[in-house]
Amino acid sequence: MTSLTEPNALPASPVDLLVVGAGVVGLAHAVEAHLRGLSVAIVERDAFAAGASIRNFGHICTTAQDGVALTYALAARERWLHLAGKAGFTLLESGTVVVARRPDEQAVLEEFAAARGADQVVLLDRAGVAEHLPTHDPEVVGGAHLPLDLRVDLREAVPALADWLVEQGVPIAWRTNVLAVGPGLVRTSRGDVRAARVVLAVGHDVDRLLPETADEAGMTRCRLQMLQVAAPGGVRVRPGVLTGLSLLRYGGFASLSAAEHVRTRVRQESPELLDAVVNLMFTQRPDGDIVLGDTHHYSHTYAPFAEEDLSDLLLREGARLLGVPKLRVRERWHGVYASAPGPFLDREVADGVRVVSVTSGIGMTTAHGLAAAVLDSLT
Repeated sequence: MTSLTEPNALPASPVDLLVVGAGVVGLAHAVEAHLRGLSVAIVERDAFAAGASIRNFGHICTTAQDGVALTYALAARERWLHLAGKAGFTLLESGTVVVARRPDEQAVLEEFAAARGADQVVLLDRAGVAEHLPTHDPEVVGGAHLPLDLRVDLREAVPALADWLVEQGVPIAWRTNVLAVGPGLVRTSRGDVRAARVVLAVGHDVDRLLPETADEAGMTRCRLQMLQVAAPGGVRVRPGVLTGLSLLRYGGFASLSAAEHVRTRVRQESPELLDAVVNLMFTQRPDGDIVLGDTHHYSHTYAPFAEEDLSDLLLREGARLLGVPKLRVRERWHGVYASAPGPFLDREVADGVRVVSVTSGIGMTTAHGLAAAVLDSLT
């Protein structure tokens, strides 16, 4: 991953908006401000975005959201479509397939389809699922296709978006730490920056700069176990794939009355899946490998040791989903994102200084919609 700017690319003159953090949320705010004609600069502590923004599935899971998250997700979808052409990264309008392997899971999807309508949810029988997912668990009973959902390859899209901003005249100071933030002034490890407005988009690291704000919001870190595995038999799967466990994670599903039956049954049959907070899902990268996940664990600080049992659990369930005896691992990693009781943190912490974080693991899906709302309140 490369950058078009040098590490010391701090603006010499005051800017309308300084964004701290060049992950998806920070870039979304910079894009929104730039498109509104504001002068913008970005400060990022790493040499490239290396956190949650490139450690997830690249799955823009629009349809499964609810409430304000759905509002943001629908707005973000339009922005992703616009930016793919501008910044030159690949975006797939392939939707999502939700695989139902029990009648209670299909019942959730039927309730969801009735609530959302045919433009958002297309119910599938087993043959319909097979058209999207040729290799699958023989216990599949049906599913649904969510056509509005999108996919990007994060290892391509996030750097491309940063480089496009630089081409538009938005400087990014990489490998630059923020030391202090106040009204109109940000002190960094490479010098001071003056800005009329500041957005702190530092993800799960709000407590590094603003511990009291993080504590008041109830923020912790959510650690995910993620795997990249070889596609069995070279199978190609264009849409993102969700499962019955996903029905317990995303608000649009989990709020439905039928979802509780799924939770009760999973607790009886496979309690280890709920104990590890598994959301069994995958996407396929351009090279054919499958990104498979994920488990969830919550803490302020983590020991650096990886539990192999979690990988084994994902490999077992992933192989079952794909209807194969086993999967071959190519890469393993931990994802980490900010978690709090509410899905978003948006708080003014000083005059003209906002801390903004997606605290629900849906940053890719909602960041551009959230950024538009934040900019509406700033300008």
